Amino acid sequence: MSEGVGLIERFYKDVIESGNLALIDELAADSYVDHEMALPGQPSGKDGVKFFVNTMRSAFPDIKVKEIQPSVTAGNMEACHVVLAGTHRGDLAGFPATGKSVEFDCTDIIRVEGGKVAEHWGTTDNLSLMQQIGAVAVG
Repeated sequence: MSEGVGLIERFYKDVIESGNLALIDELAADSYVDHEMALPGQPSGKDGVKFFVNTMRSAFPDIKVKEIQPSVTAGNMEACHVVLAGTHRGDLAGFPATGKSVEFDCTDIIRVEGGKVAEHWGTTDNLSLMQQIGAVAVG
């Protein structure tokens, strides 16, 4: 079994949903590298993760993990698909609150070293998210 099993789920449930930013330092290695810059102006490393979480929790204060697909692990790698849901109640990338309910997908792959996340590759379905808040036309 991979040493990283459950790290992605802990991140989404305890950091994104519950807002425990201090847990980022516990879950991520000091040399953490994030290959996904999901938001404009997002810094690198752990600071980028904190920026992402703060931005998403400000824009969607009721953000919840709707679904976490079963993780796939191989050696020191873990991957999973997550569905998030919330209500757009704050600014997101320059777009003011709309009060609209949204649901969007994220896919994450992590490399684990010493029981912590050393690297992250991910995609967030920003197009669908922006369409749902009316920032991008559908069709």
